[in-house]
Amino acid sequence: MPDMHVLWPWLSLAALGAFHGLNPGMGWLFAVALGLQERRLGAVTAALGPIALGHALAIGMVVAAVGALGVVIPQRALLALGGALLLGFAAYKVVTRFRHPRWVGMRVGPRELVFWSFLMASAHGAGLMLVPVLVALRGEGVQSAMARAGHAGHMELGATATSDALVPALLAVGLHSAAMLAVAGAAAVVVYQKVGVDILRRAWVNLDLVWVGALAVAGDIALGLGLWPFGAGG
Repeated sequence: MPDMHVLWPWLSLAALGAFHGLNPGMGWLFAVALGLQERRLGAVTAALGPIALGHALAIGMVVAAVGALGVVIPQRALLALGGALLLGFAAYKVVTRFRHPRWVGMRVGPRELVFWSFLMASAHGAGLMLVPVLVALRGEGVQSAMARAGHAGHMELGATATSDALVPALLAVGLHSAAMLAVAGAAAVVVYQKVGVDILRRAWVNLDLVWVGALAVAGDIALGLGLWPFGAGG
């Protein structure tokens, strides 16, 4: 039977990818708008790849940052730091009234779509939302590798730590982005072909509030996991 302790970070990455894909602000609404502008489904599906790539790049930056910090910062301290950043970012979004980056014009090519998606994911804190999962996924593996390699010299230490962390990091970005693309693609096609964008007015939900709530929940979890063992130990 699969060990849930090992599986839950991967399941969480996929679930968060689906959540990000469901948010129209992450790209599927823009893809639908492009399809309506050109009056063809192909324009919708063609936009989804660059949008997913931009999202993956934004996520990858956070994965790289967590990986770099995880080499020198203990897991619990990294969780506490990530939780504080998440809560601070959630508060910033509320104070600025959920301000979004502005994008002028609808005539965009694949490169512009990649940049737009990267900008939107970064501005929404999509990567930050993954910090608790990414830290849990790494665990203390890199630091253990450093301890094992410490007796063999700095070059071997760096190579061991990098090889131990690179594959899970790439898999994390790939799994999350694939789930995001699948859900965003399904939403875009269904809205374009079946229900239309009027559904967003008829079934209105304050998605900005939901998103900030998710950031705050992730921040609370990360901060709690980071600080609780220290308090319990004292």
